[in-house]
Amino acid sequence: MDPGRRRSLAAGYLTGAGRYDRVRPSYPEQILEWLIPPGAASAADLGAGTGIFTRMLLDHGLTVTAVDPSADMLSVLASRLPGAAVLTGTAETTGLPGASVDLVTLAQAWHWVDPAAAAAEAARILAPGGTLGVLWNQLDVGLPWVHRLSRIMHAGDVYSPGYRPGFGPLFTRPEPMRVRWTQELDPAGVVDLAKSRSYYQRASEATRARLEANLRWYLHDYLAFEPDAVISLPYFTYAWRARAHATSP
Repeated sequence: MDPGRRRSLAAGYLTGAGRYDRVRPSYPEQILEWLIPPGAASAADLGAGTGIFTRMLLDHGLTVTAVDPSADMLSVLASRLPGAAVLTGTAETTGLPGASVDLVTLAQAWHWVDPAAAAAEAARILAPGGTLGVLWNQLDVGLPWVHRLSRIMHAGDVYSPGYRPGFGPLFTRPEPMRVRWTQELDPAGVVDLAKSRSYYQRASEATRARLEANLRWYLHDYLAFEPDAVISLPYFTYAWRARAHATSP
């Protein structure tokens, strides 16, 4: 993504943290267990947002520092997760000391960063041999009804299925993992999910109204979901891990 467009779209997440936290999906437990290296005690969750993945790291007994540029997001995180340290910063400039954590994670955030700069910063703050893990959720658009839903929501795939993130020469070759799972929401929750996305956050009032009307038509008139229905949204979670080299190449 062009750096200017990336910054413009990312600005959509500077507000709306409460809704984001309420409807955004979590991540499969097996992904977390696969990402955490043996013996890890500390982690930095970069682009932590409201702490959806931060909570999972804390629940596994890690000491966690959550880093995000949005004060709104971090205020929600701090109120929900008092056990996490909080820093205002970016994946490219975290403010953390060098060689200070065993694991660096970016959950649903890799597409918002400068990959080379973020990888260099991760290598700097990781202890030698530490792990960098990136992960993201994508709707399973192989199902026609989900594909149409994603188009209405402007929630198209961020990455193609064959995408492999590049972490550069400071890390070993990334290893992949993929898990399919579902998130359950009612129709109002699906509408709020659309509202939590950057496209909606940055859109005009007219565009927002049109998106909401189209989405409600699709859910209630076309798919015939009742207001109290439980909708199972199918996702793939893609994860990648790599180990920091003990010394720079």
